[in-house]
Amino acid sequence: MPLWPSMRAVLPYGVPTRNTQTLNWRYEQVRPLLIQAGELTPMEKAERRVLVLANPGHGLTNMQATPSIYLGLQLILPGETAPNHRHTPNAVRIIVEGEGAYTTVDGEPCRMDRGDLILTPAGKWHEHHHEGEGPIVWLDVLDLPLIYSLEGSWAMEGQPQQDVKARDKSFADYSAAGVVPNLNFQRENKNAPMLRYPWSKTRACLTEMATDYAEGLLRTSYVNPETGASLFPSIGFGAIMLRPGETITLPKRTTACIFHAVEGAGTLQVEDGAALNWVEKDTLSAPGYSDITLSNASGTEPAFFITADEAPLHQYLGIF
Repeated sequence: MPLWPSMRAVLPYGVPTRNTQTLNWRYEQVRPLLIQAGELTPMEKAERRVLVLANPGHGLTNMQATPSIYLGLQLILPGETAPNHRHTPNAVRIIVEGEGAYTTVDGEPCRMDRGDLILTPAGKWHEHHHEGEGPIVWLDVLDLPLIYSLEGSWAMEGQPQQDVKARDKSFADYSAAGVVPNLNFQRENKNAPMLRYPWSKTRACLTEMATDYAEGLLRTSYVNPETGASLFPSIGFGAIMLRPGETITLPKRTTACIFHAVEGAGTLQVEDGAALNWVEKDTLSAPGYSDITLSNASGTEPAFFITADEAPLHQYLGIF
């Protein structure tokens, strides 16, 4: 086929075509549907009870929130277990609601508290257990669209795991920034030595930073504590704090971005588009190559986001 009729479609001048739409998946609207799914769909039938947050710009059946990021809200009810499996896409769980659940990753139990970030890297066995009361919901963030497009996406079922530790490494081994375990003068060399990043520590860090920095974007990055590298080569994760009453425009970047509101309320606006109102537990998307403005509606309390983007992939490819 000839290139010239479609060349400008794939190589437009100035900026690329951006299909990622500015969108807010409002938790108060999605949650009733998720609870209904829990009533209608038993775990043994679903394996993973998830509602996919699909960005219409990429087509609702393609399970894309951005070009290479998949989002889904997953529900587990009291007494349930999502069975053990592993897969080639990398995954992160951001806990939205509930307590009393934990994820076992290769024998390491990771408790699940609001705002915690839990890793299940490619190829690691993982299963989810809920021993508390009431539903628990978390936001799944995977590089599934990327791995699927590379024809490398597959999964494997496994037998239930036995916990080999009493708790995850965030309690001791990686309990403080700049301190890593060196047992018998041996450093850890795993690609994901720390599996759980407690929100309480991230929030405390941002709050303390705010006392030292009166202006400018307050942001931290989630990284491998042994190497300082991004958690995954495909998706980067961070956290943002907005001071009371603050409005800030993020530096313009090539990557589309996901914002999960952990605390607070306010607005998100992209370029000259309409401002979207958000409250805690909402999840928003914004395209790359755009000015993104975040506002905190409260004049007395800070607001917090956990973010996900494709910056590590863009940097590796040389297009960031």
